[in-house]
Amino acid sequence: MRSNGAEPGPRATLPAVARAIVVSAGLVVAYYLLPMDTRFDGGAVTGLVLGLIAVTALFLWQVRAIVRSPHPELRAVESLAAVIPLFLLLFATSYFLLERAAPGSFTEPLTRTDALYLALTVTSTVGFGDITAHTETARVMAMIQMVGGILLAGVAARVVVKAVEAGRRRQGAEKRG
Repeated sequence: MRSNGAEPGPRATLPAVARAIVVSAGLVVAYYLLPMDTRFDGGAVTGLVLGLIAVTALFLWQVRAIVRSPHPELRAVESLAAVIPLFLLLFATSYFLLERAAPGSFTEPLTRTDALYLALTVTSTVGFGDITAHTETARVMAMIQMVGGILLAGVAARVVVKAVEAGRRRQGAEKRG
């Protein structure tokens, strides 16, 4: 039970869930529709690094939004629905571009779906082993994703929980004040 009153009702929950679904679906649709004609070179590596910085900045901005939200739990769901797919799609894009630039980087040629599948199996630590990194560059990228996934699952989850708690405390203080 929330410390500041009633749980958010359907009037708040349904739009929040709908926004989370739309954001996640929109990111996946963009992944499939955006042209990926660039080569995996220094510019693509820079794009990956800048993308990871952007995901981190988005996450930090989302934490602030969670704390200030009238429904921090719902805002947390919306935040994760943006950050997690963006993280996965960033690596899927990198894997796809790497395979196009250096065929044989993985055990099989990667389509966009294969690259997304690989990114999801690496992040979820399932690691079926049907697609694996063959080249040093591909392995380094997978290792970076593994570390990022651990941070996302552990540190980010804790930060989101703390932000929800801070939002609840803020709401309680506003009601008392």
